[in-house]
Amino acid sequence: MAYARAMVFRNPTVTIDDVAYTNQVSKARLVPDTPTQTMRTFGGVDKDRDTTSWTLELAGHQDRGTGGLADALDDAAVAGVAIEIVIQAKAGAGQDKATVNFIPVPVEFGGEAGEWKAFDATFEVVDQPTFAQSV
Repeated sequence: MAYARAMVFRNPTVTIDDVAYTNQVSKARLVPDTPTQTMRTFGGVDKDRDTTSWTLELAGHQDRGTGGLADALDDAAVAGVAIEIVIQAKAGAGQDKATVNFIPVPVEFGGEAGEWKAFDATFEVVDQPTFAQSV
């Protein structure tokens, strides 16, 4: 029997500073990095695990028009302020969601002939994500 809460990451919702960008985003992923140092001694192994830091991988359309995600990211990067993103696994109540603040940087412009004009960027997350269920 399949696990009851198993799901394909299909129809997620993405909001940045309370503005919905779901139709402009093709990837939204939080990636943890927990550095571990190991030292072998004559008496055994010593390990030190550092605090986990996170990055946000975000990809989507390079829409720089009014209401465009690329435009919002570029504007926030110029302003130099952290912005909030909420990634929800599926629309509706009782769904997994993560909320983080991240440091915006300008996203790429242009692309290859015949390809979608898209960006794929990695952003620094401030502090730790908050994981919860949607209401």
